Amino acid sequence: MRQPSSRKTIGIIDGQGGGIGSTMIKKIKASYGESVEIVALGTNAIATAQMLKAGANRGASGENAIVRTVARVDVVIGTLGIMLAHAMMGEVTPKMAEAVSGCAAIKLILPISQENVDLIGVSDEPLPHMVDALVIDHLNPLL
Repeated sequence: MRQPSSRKTIGIIDGQGGGIGSTMIKKIKASYGESVEIVALGTNAIATAQMLKAGANRGASGENAIVRTVARVDVVIGTLGIMLAHAMMGEVTPKMAEAVSGCAAIKLILPISQENVDLIGVSDEPLPHMVDALVIDHLNPLL
């Protein structure tokens, strides 16, 4: 049985090549080191491998891994696509999107989407600026 820990567990979900997830992991690890546990949740094995290479503590791939793990983490981080069924060129299944949107974890979502969705009132910041804001302004108060 796993011992309770005061260390927060963060699930980072990404698909395709895992580049955005890797960027977030590097920034979070640089800011918080091992005071947080990062679980890389890839919609495919390539994304998971890239996020593990970026410094995630653990990783798993696919629908069942994502559905089961988001129910056990404290924070879920990803792009808008992780909450949209069939996003990321179909890599996000309806079960994944439902599990993410319905889990009790706090969700920190970057407003990036390759889908036919426009978020009104959201600034068009470059990815590094959004990741900085996510880590400094939104994740820091939770830890």
